[in-house]
Amino acid sequence: MRRLEARRSITLPDVRMGIETLRFFDPMADTEVTANHLPHWDQDGRTYFVTFRAADSLPAGIRAEFENALDAWLKWHPKPWDEKTEHEYWEHFGQKTEKWLDESHGACLLRQPRLAEIVGNALQFHEGKLSRQHAWVVMPNHVHALFSTIGDGTLSKLLHSWKSFTSNEINKAVGASGSFWQKDYFDRLIRSTEHFWRCARYIRKNPYHLRPGGFRLWESDWLAKGLNA
Repeated sequence: MRRLEARRSITLPDVRMGIETLRFFDPMADTEVTANHLPHWDQDGRTYFVTFRAADSLPAGIRAEFENALDAWLKWHPKPWDEKTEHEYWEHFGQKTEKWLDESHGACLLRQPRLAEIVGNALQFHEGKLSRQHAWVVMPNHVHALFSTIGDGTLSKLLHSWKSFTSNEINKAVGASGSFWQKDYFDRLIRSTEHFWRCARYIRKNPYHLRPGGFRLWESDWLAKGLNA
């Protein structure tokens, strides 16, 4: 299995102190709930694993059937999820979605380095002000990011900023219009150290089936050292 090189989109001082500084999901903390197609739970200063995807990343027939099944399941499984429920979601829906995304449906414009760089730079734009990025990967038709909110940063504010800006910039670059991204996104509030490292390993391994240059992977120095240990 070939080794992936983690690349930085911009140069940043690594002021992160390690996993001991991170705050995970707290069932007793105040929680803001927002919803599009999926419910989103936002807690102050917590750590998240987020996936957002291009609007054409799933064929229409697959998407409609999948969303109907997901809607029915969500009615009986509202957030926040315990570890057992999250595992059930992953088995029934998460694995299928990731498999479809990795099959590279749609135009897969993010395979182009100049467009992937737009996304990578946007993910780093609020670094040290609204977010602390730990790892992310820009795949041909979707993005995974592992990060913490800080300051006035919230999950919804960051996702809106990243998706709105990159959608406009990508459209300008390719002469298109409309929303580049699927309206909603999937997020997990990280609940433990073990959960954090599982998500970090997933991000690192996700591009293994792609050719060099067909993705953009970034890891913070301390996270990369932890994965390499």
